[in-house]
Amino acid sequence: MVSNDNLDFGREAEETAARFLKNKGYKIILRNYKTRLGEIDIIAKDKEVLCFIEVKARRTDRFGSGKEAVSEFKKRQISKAALVFLKDKNLLNKPARFDVVAIGCRDEQPGIELFKNAFELSADYSL
Repeated sequence: MVSNDNLDFGREAEETAARFLKNKGYKIILRNYKTRLGEIDIIAKDKEVLCFIEVKARRTDRFGSGKEAVSEFKKRQISKAALVFLKDKNLLNKPARFDVVAIGCRDEQPGIELFKNAFELSADYSL
């Protein structure tokens, strides 16, 4: 069970990420997109590219960075959810990518990092 403190921390991180992305010129389309196959934290456009964005927040860097925390399993889930979104919206022929926003401490300094094109569509994406 996830504690309320962790839920609040996650919501706050997603709010921070959305503000950060808007300041970078992204247009937020949707947040917390859920399918039975997976979930996407933020769907946005960066110019003409549709971006599926995973937000990873860390209170410390003791267990690695936020980007490193996106497991192969999570990449597959995000890939499947992205394909559902693209298919449902008839956007399969549009450019898209997967980004990660990592929020947390690096050498005890708080910060936000954006990793564009952080990973490729998972090879195991059959719907």
